[in-house]
Amino acid sequence: MRISLVLLLLTTSPAFAFDVTVEGRLEQGGVVLGTAPAGSTVQFKDHNIPVADDGRFVLGLDRDAPATAEIVIKSQAGERETRTIGIAKRAWDRELIDEVPQNLVTPDPKTAKQIAEDSERLRKARAVLEKGALYRTGFVKPATGAITAKFGSSRVLNGKPTAFHSGLDIGANTGAAVHAAADGKVVLIDADMVLSGQTVMIDHGYGLKSIYIHLSKIAVTEGQSVKQGDVIGNVGETGRVTGPHLYFGMSWFDERIDPETVLAAMPGKRKG
Repeated sequence: MRISLVLLLLTTSPAFAFDVTVEGRLEQGGVVLGTAPAGSTVQFKDHNIPVADDGRFVLGLDRDAPATAEIVIKSQAGERETRTIGIAKRAWDRELIDEVPQNLVTPDPKTAKQIAEDSERLRKARAVLEKGALYRTGFVKPATGAITAKFGSSRVLNGKPTAFHSGLDIGANTGAAVHAAADGKVVLIDADMVLSGQTVMIDHGYGLKSIYIHLSKIAVTEGQSVKQGDVIGNVGETGRVTGPHLYFGMSWFDERIDPETVLAAMPGKRKG
């Protein structure tokens, strides 16, 4: 059962003279929304993130996040506060998928090298910190269609266990419009990634990024600013797929987070 949780455990160091809040979807694959004094930094895992000018911040919890995690807030005056949050455990589906091109399940050395290079390029793009809080427009579903595969499911391709599904599959016909889920900046495009095919990544600020893959067409350029609802491409079946659909993924730096939790915790306004 999906649970929307707020802060579970108490401060473990002297409290600030002003408010610190932590809320959001505190579950595996979830998103944390908080406030802290302007000028503070938030330390979470290996990241030290400045809060926005109005004191707001966002963090991501990966699919296998532990039961608890610490968030450390440091003020400009040198005050330090540690918050321990409880993270709800989730049950994940298991998917058996056959008829995947075998060379993309057990790739030859040349293909494996290209997959590794693609992954490194994506990793570097996710690692960038942009300070504009463009995510505040909220997020909307980027294409029209039924959800055909959910985030977090373990996958067996042609009988071989592989990595978990790190996004949301939206069923749609080839050529259907794909929209930017929120305001942002296009930080990566690639028309020929081995597994993801035609790919677009958008940076929404403070580590939060969205990715759209298996496209048949890309309608934006790297470095372009986009508004929520702008057409960024079209649904396709490029890369490792068994049919046309949009893969919609979300991440906070390299933490994969569930797009459905983002849509629920940070709703945007649909046009039309």
